[in-house]
Amino acid sequence: MAPPQPDDHQPDDHLRASDQDRHRVAEQLHAAAAEGRISLDELGERLGTLYAARTYGELVPLTRDLPVEVTGRRVAPAPVPAGATGPSTSVAIMSGCHRSGEWIVPERHHAVALMGGIELDLTHARFAGPEVTITAVAIMGGIEITVPEHLDVVVDGFGLMGGFDGRGAGARSGGPRVRITGLAFWGGVEVKRAAPELDRTRKELRP
Repeated sequence: MAPPQPDDHQPDDHLRASDQDRHRVAEQLHAAAAEGRISLDELGERLGTLYAARTYGELVPLTRDLPVEVTGRRVAPAPVPAGATGPSTSVAIMSGCHRSGEWIVPERHHAVALMGGIELDLTHARFAGPEVTITAVAIMGGIEITVPEHLDVVVDGFGLMGGFDGRGAGARSGGPRVRITGLAFWGGVEVKRAAPELDRTRKELRP
């Protein structure tokens, strides 16, 4: 019989977990609570441990007793291929534009809403670099940007007879930095944080 081989996941256990890794595990925990596999109290405890985790190895025990095993390697999002980039612009002229899911946010993205509306959901987005800049210009229109809980966000846009709401700004750990700048002229730009996973689950499970 061949001697036991070392766990090929062990080296990865010491690598730093990213914001995307945490969100992948959070989604599985969220689904497990919705199916009744774990209670809301257990969900809250595991999410607390999840967002305090620093390495892949700390993520593995959180889903070990669930049907689909999630290890440090499997929770990692698909890497952004070298040279790959996402859409450089989002434009809504008397219309609407919505981006969500695992879209790639390039290092520079321009959003322009002219008498229209734009929604940019970065909750599950992937980023082309460690720091990206979104320039949001709303002229008699509106732009809503939703960022995940643990993303570093800097907001320095301004409003001219309009509003540039940067309440979602703030320093966090474990993810890239997103700088949101631009202008709201007779319009509005809102930057907000995504609802915590536990709050989302309670809302969905409420009779």
